[in-house]
Amino acid sequence: MHKQRIWLAGVGLLGFVAPPILAHHSFQAVYDMNAPITVEGTVTKLEWMNPHIYYYVDVAQDDGTVVNYRIEGGTPNSLYRRGWRKDDMKPGDTVTVMAFRARNGTNNLAGRQVTLPDGRRVFAGSTDGGPTEADLAQ
Repeated sequence: MHKQRIWLAGVGLLGFVAPPILAHHSFQAVYDMNAPITVEGTVTKLEWMNPHIYYYVDVAQDDGTVVNYRIEGGTPNSLYRRGWRKDDMKPGDTVTVMAFRARNGTNNLAGRQVTLPDGRRVFAGSTDGGPTEADLAQ
């Protein structure tokens, strides 16, 4: 009976641990380091939560259409340590983002550096094997 309780407790804990593990992905699996892009546009939405932040930017194209990019950033904690606060970017703000395109051709980007509305440049990526701050400085 005791072994059965331990086994059930272990299975229960797995339910809490498995979703974050399955939800995480490597940079190389999702984004193409050989496909950099720089976009400038208007922030439409900001999701500041773990495991990564996401922000959405409307970018006007040459033909007059507007593309909404979904941009993934690092963890809220890592961005906070780099000097980026949740209220530094709001819907309606204009930002410039250096990023990398998704391998699947969608409008998802891996953000690496953001020029905030006040002119500050912040490293916006995560440390998951993608380009680092030093890579961007070159």
